Amino acid sequence: MEASWTKSFRKFRGRTLDKRTLTDKRTLLIRQHEDAKELKENLDRRQRLVHDFLSARLPEDRLADYQHFVKMKSALIIEQRKLDDKIRLGEEQLKCLMDSLPTEQRMGL
Repeated sequence: MEASWTKSFRKFRGRTLDKRTLTDKRTLLIRQHEDAKELKENLDRRQRLVHDFLSARLPEDRLADYQHFVKMKSALIIEQRKLDDKIRLGEEQLKCLMDSLPTEQRMGL
């Protein structure tokens, strides 16, 4: 009877720890989301200020060039991150494949 109770208690304790861990992760994610929203609001505000400043001082074609530059810069940064992730994944896969080869085949490569 004692062993059964101990086993049940361990299962319950494990679920409680899992629930607490998930709750902690959820709280952290909510906090990070709020921080991200605040950063986005600040970024949008700064972009509006810069746009207003430049639109008062630059001809329309130059302002359009600047806006295109900013848009492309953001898109290129996102693309670079995606490519970096793909490279990292490829390197991990290559390492796993190399590790799965017998030692004598690895030496030939």
